[in-house]
Amino acid sequence: MDVQTWTYLIVGLSFALYIGIALWARVGSTRDFYVAGGGVHPITNGMATAADWMSAASFISMAGIIAFAGYDGSVYLMGWTGGYVLLALLLAPYLRKFGKFTVPDFVGDRYYSDTARLVAVICALFISFTYVAGQMRGVGIVFSRFLEVDINTGVIIGMAIVFFYAVLGGMKGITYTQVAQYCVLIFAYMVPAIFISLLVTGHVLPQTGFGGTLADGSGTFLLDKLDGLTTELGFTPYTEGSKSTLDVFAIACALMVGTAGLPHVIVRFFTVPKVRDARRSAGWALLFIAILYTTAPAVATFARVNMIETINGTDGAGALYSEAPEWVTNWEKTGLIKWEDKNGDGRMFYAGDARNEMTIDKDIMVLANPEIAKLPAWVIALVAAGGLAAALSTAAGLLLVISSAISHDLLKKVVMPNISEKQELLFARIAAAAAIGVAGWLGINPPGFVAEVVAFAFGLAAASFFPAILLGIFDKRTNMQGAVSGMLVGLLFTIGYILYFKGVFITPMAENK
Repeated sequence: MDVQTWTYLIVGLSFALYIGIALWARVGSTRDFYVAGGGVHPITNGMATAADWMSAASFISMAGIIAFAGYDGSVYLMGWTGGYVLLALLLAPYLRKFGKFTVPDFVGDRYYSDTARLVAVICALFISFTYVAGQMRGVGIVFSRFLEVDINTGVIIGMAIVFFYAVLGGMKGITYTQVAQYCVLIFAYMVPAIFISLLVTGHVLPQTGFGGTLADGSGTFLLDKLDGLTTELGFTPYTEGSKSTLDVFAIACALMVGTAGLPHVIVRFFTVPKVRDARRSAGWALLFIAILYTTAPAVATFARVNMIETINGTDGAGALYSEAPEWVTNWEKTGLIKWEDKNGDGRMFYAGDARNEMTIDKDIMVLANPEIAKLPAWVIALVAAGGLAAALSTAAGLLLVISSAISHDLLKKVVMPNISEKQELLFARIAAAAAIGVAGWLGINPPGFVAEVVAFAFGLAAASFFPAILLGIFDKRTNMQGAVSGMLVGLLFTIGYILYFKGVFITPMAENK
């Protein structure tokens, strides 16, 4: 079977599994809708948390960033992983002990203020909609390549799937769907990584192959070879960083506190029965996350070496290949790779200086990696299913945050406190459906490539939620005025920074050469 047939088969089966779980886990109470009844087992919650946290940015973009940035890209690994540890050890048990449904719920009750609650709702909406834009963009990219539809159509298909299990099953449906999605995404990430590690270095484990020698018997280390290739082509050496220690520290800290302030990750710790279970599920989640995060640098390195060698490959006479590699031709159809024949020789050339003729979107590297390495068609299709699982799992968690912020924190707690539980559940589902529509529009008109959009969301969470939550837990002197001022100033300042320095609705292909 060809790649497209395998993709239809594997993606179709995974979607059928998600929908089946949603039908089984459909809810009839607000407690089930918001926190899955509060009775999720720690291991189950740990796996669901890992899927919720490892978004399209982790699955699709992180290795792409490292592949292009080299050593400098490791700051994302440190920041995101360190942020999860910060959340798990410092915040999650105390938030679970407080016993609320949502982050705005905690803020409103901790500071005894509906004003603080409303500001927290606004922050949650900004963070979640920004984050979900990146996830829907990732869904569109996967569909555009592997199902051969345009990105916009892919986003719409993703919207329909998320609508089904998020609106029907709420947090209960999302939790068990995310367990299935974690299994899919981690299998899809590890299988091609192991294949390529064996081909390139002879090591079964990508983590050891990353630091090993090439399988060609030359005795050359993989990273030494990549340093030589990148230097020869005008790039900075792959294993050398260009950022100062202060920059690395600042970026890592920003990513850490941003991770610790993400509402869709925090709410996962409200779904377990006890505070002890919150700690246990945090530990399990870290283990599940580490499997992918320790593999990402190896995937990035394999992809960069294979990409350079296939684009700039030479025939036996030392001349560049006269035809573009098949994987480039396939991805050109999506518009995520562009070629400008500057010297008119009809041959592609990739370099880090004026000789460069290629514009390559960072987001394709993990998805294209099996094609670049010429792996079997079923492996390529499996990666497509994994990318969709990563994006949809996080999108569902974010949409639930948006839904609960509107139905529970805004309507039930402030605007219409006398509505029944049945009415609140109805409003929650309506809010989720409306949020999916907005998320789809943002996926079609994204403010950047996947990892960049996610970074925006991390910045918003770091500047708004994290200080209010941290001080709310550990400093009794922090009052409503300080919390509200901090959240508003942090939110507005970060939005201003993004608009002024980064712009909005930029072309995702920009700056990806």
